[in-house]
Amino acid sequence: MIIGADTAVVVHGEILGKPRDTADAERMLRRLSGRRHEVMTGVSVRSANVERGGVETTAVECLALADADVSWYVASGEGNDKAGAYAIQGLASRFMARIEGSYSNVVGLPVHTVHKLLRDLR
Repeated sequence: MIIGADTAVVVHGEILGKPRDTADAERMLRRLSGRRHEVMTGVSVRSANVERGGVETTAVECLALADADVSWYVASGEGNDKAGAYAIQGLASRFMARIEGSYSNVVGLPVHTVHKLLRDLR
């Protein structure tokens, strides 16, 4: 059994992957500031001869971030390897005002979707 997944953040049609560096992380967080965005995770599960896949989408509302918020969070390093430059399960949770959909999707693996795809392989 193989499970593959990847997550991207989409804000106003712009796809945000993982930040390349500190400046890119700051740019991403400023782009998300005060806006609603989508977190999309594509998942594929595969057995020896059957594959199933899907995409889970969760809407997230980010508070308006002051420059000091952005600088503090980027300096923490927490979002360095995360799509959209933030980790909702950590320090950035204070900035994410609301989500609509799967929390585990925003963390990076939509557990319900994976469970459903695995069940569908039978």
